[in-house]
Amino acid sequence: MELTKIEHLIEKYLEAKTSIADENELRMYFSSPNVAQHLKQYSVIFGYYKQAKQEVHTAKIDLSFSKKYNKWLSIAAAAVVLFGVGIFYVTNKPQEVVVTDLGTFSNPEQALKETQKALAMLSNHVNVGIESVNYVTEYQKSKERIFN
Repeated sequence: MELTKIEHLIEKYLEAKTSIADENELRMYFSSPNVAQHLKQYSVIFGYYKQAKQEVHTAKIDLSFSKKYNKWLSIAAAAVVLFGVGIFYVTNKPQEVVVTDLGTFSNPEQALKETQKALAMLSNHVNVGIESVNYVTEYQKSKERIFN
């Protein structure tokens, strides 16, 4: 009974469907001396966890670099941030708007001349638009002759 349960748990483990309790049960089974012969190949997987728990890292890590240069590194980082903020404000300065007195004349004759000049320019543009419409009407007449 227990052997079929262990085989079922191994299948679930290989499909990545086991819970932590199931994996603990498998570790306990494979750490015992009475492992079935056809399941000994899986004892390497679960024996690794036992071996990895016992490993201890004994090498000393040299932290003198971080202590020695930590002060200068923070000063350099602050300088870079201040430089970036300064560049941002220099390049994104709002442009000054030049306000001029547009359209106000103290001399009535000068105002009349400027108004006539503006109306002539407007009339010129309207005439160009009307000429374009004449081409459209000619096209319309030609189309009606051909298709009727």
